[in-house]
Amino acid sequence: MISVKDLHKTYRSGDVAVHALRGVTLNIEAGEFLAIAGPSGSGKSTLLNILGCLDVPDSGSVIINSKDMVSLDNDSRADYRRENLGFVFQSFNLIPVLTALENVGFSLNLLGLPDHEVEQKSMDILAEVGLQGMEDRRPGKLSGGQQQRVAIARALVKKPAIILADEPTANLDSKTGKAILNLMEELNRTHGTTFLFSTHDPMVMEQSHRLLNLHDGRIVSDRNRETV
Repeated sequence: MISVKDLHKTYRSGDVAVHALRGVTLNIEAGEFLAIAGPSGSGKSTLLNILGCLDVPDSGSVIINSKDMVSLDNDSRADYRRENLGFVFQSFNLIPVLTALENVGFSLNLLGLPDHEVEQKSMDILAEVGLQGMEDRRPGKLSGGQQQRVAIARALVKKPAIILADEPTANLDSKTGKAILNLMEELNRTHGTTFLFSTHDPMVMEQSHRLLNLHDGRIVSDRNRETV
């Protein structure tokens, strides 16, 4: 599904160059449940942003479902991202004035689906993540775990091939974080959706099916769960 070859990315702050990625190469198969780990500054957020078509490398290639992401212009990358990828963030990123149902349906509205279809799909996915009966609640009336479930539903509702989750358990207590992680693993199993995480959380690393460790912009280990 994803083929990455020899990625390099450098950020500059005045005269200082920060080498975020230094020749990263990897392949990710459809349906993986993969965590990208490493200390702050290791390059994991940069790698996730590039895989999510939010950034481009200085050099190297990113092929997703046979499409060359690096060669696309900004508008084409944005179109691909909107239509094919889902995102879950540590800060939830819900729109506070919208209900849970409206937050989930927002991405479908952007795709131009009719209102009745948006509502039905949103209702169905909220029920699937355990929020049936809470459709009319705004984020301020939901717990952190419930807000993250809304965010997961929003990411899933358009049935993306890939969901990218940036520190999805960071703002949750350990019990809620475990429940959210179990939910995502179940959705990975039932939908076949590929999940890619960036994380500092040992619980996420332990439960991932594949663990990729970065250090100073390089892959230092790449292990399946059986050998983690």
